[in-house]
Amino acid sequence: MISKRHKLFNIAIIVIPWLSVLFLGKRSLKRYSIAGFVIVIFEIINHIIGYKRNWWHFYGKPKSFLTNELPFTLGPYMPLSLWLLKFSYGNFKKFLMLNLLSDGTFAFIIMAILKKWRIIALNRLNYFQFFLYIFYKAFILYGVQYWLENKTSFKKYIKKNKL
Repeated sequence: MISKRHKLFNIAIIVIPWLSVLFLGKRSLKRYSIAGFVIVIFEIINHIIGYKRNWWHFYGKPKSFLTNELPFTLGPYMPLSLWLLKFSYGNFKKFLMLNLLSDGTFAFIIMAILKKWRIIALNRLNYFQFFLYIFYKAFILYGVQYWLENKTSFKKYIKKNKL
């Protein structure tokens, strides 16, 4: 059975990041949500692969994708992607630096804390490999947004809605 601490952690990791989206702004939410959604789908696929290859393990039973990996994807991943795009889209260097900071903090500091709290531990990856696993998706996120903004129909949508 999933521990009480793990259950509370799952709730917090989903609710808190999504509460921050209330401050994102309607225009930014509309503008960046498609790229955020694409990266979440991509992340779910990556989590399924990581789950099957045993790259990490969650403490406690049952071993369930829904109670272990999915909250990490549904919680912080999309809101963080939206915020990173809002603050840095148009300046690729700034975007990469913010991603380095956020992904590095998660991979090296937060993962160590989660291991200490007995929620998750890396199994077949070290911290640097895990960092690369999450960081490479920044290029995909930026690329999807760049592609969307340069499509003529999306450009018309942005101009029409003054995004």
